[in-house]
Amino acid sequence: METATDSVGGDDNGESVVVIGRMIDGVENICKKRCGTSAECGTSVAFCDAGAEWTEDYISNVRSASRNIFKHDSLRYSNKEYKIELKPLFSAFGLRPLAMTSLSAPEERRVDLVVPLKKSVKQIIRETTVVTTRRVLERFAVHHVSQRMAWKLLKDVPKSAKRKAEREMSTLAYFYSVKRTTFRGHFLGVAASWLVQVGIEIYRCFSYMVNTNKDVNKVEKAEQIRLLGKKVSGVSVRCGASLIFASIGAGIGATLFNPSAGQWIGCAFGDFAGPIVVSVCVEKILHVDL
Repeated sequence: METATDSVGGDDNGESVVVIGRMIDGVENICKKRCGTSAECGTSVAFCDAGAEWTEDYISNVRSASRNIFKHDSLRYSNKEYKIELKPLFSAFGLRPLAMTSLSAPEERRVDLVVPLKKSVKQIIRETTVVTTRRVLERFAVHHVSQRMAWKLLKDVPKSAKRKAEREMSTLAYFYSVKRTTFRGHFLGVAASWLVQVGIEIYRCFSYMVNTNKDVNKVEKAEQIRLLGKKVSGVSVRCGASLIFASIGAGIGATLFNPSAGQWIGCAFGDFAGPIVVSVCVEKILHVDL
């Protein structure tokens, strides 16, 4: 049997016709082995020109359709772009942040105004140091962690909570999603606060031992180191409580109230109440002063 390999479709069509021809040859050979000839077996073999159906226009249409499909899928499933907006490094020294910090720092005292003034100045320096440390941590995250993780750590959480509210999620899923997003977005701020507080405690400890080096013996030095460890542990527990309670408060606020404002208010309330609640519980249960 002779099989035509020339077809209108080109090389690809020619290869297809060869394969079909070989299949027909195989069927005919089986019939000959069983019955002598394909006619005696009662089996009829129909031949057709497979390449006649595969014209150049047909192949070009298939290829163009395939390109359109893959192009459409690439648009739908393209890689997500993570836009990271870094705030200025010394944003804490801006007019508005510095004014807010100064207003929250003063304490009401009727008699002595010198001590509250000193405390207020220290509080302002401390808060601006925390904000600046956070800006440094943000830049460290951008350059040393993945872009996706940096985007999550620097995400604007109130705006994210508002976008999540538009997805028609269930109440429990929305609460969990906002809580998780707040935990990540609030992490660098808590880490900056922890670094500043631990740095202050270390400075106080070694400053005391250096300034009173002649009068401090080994027992007192060991006591100062033990006291430093206790203070660092207390700072760690308070910062951890602040992060956890802020996340829970943000989830509750965004779920029960406005997604954006509720998240911000709940986060602020949890950040403030968390260390107080944990300190009181530890003091009442374990009789330990944090």
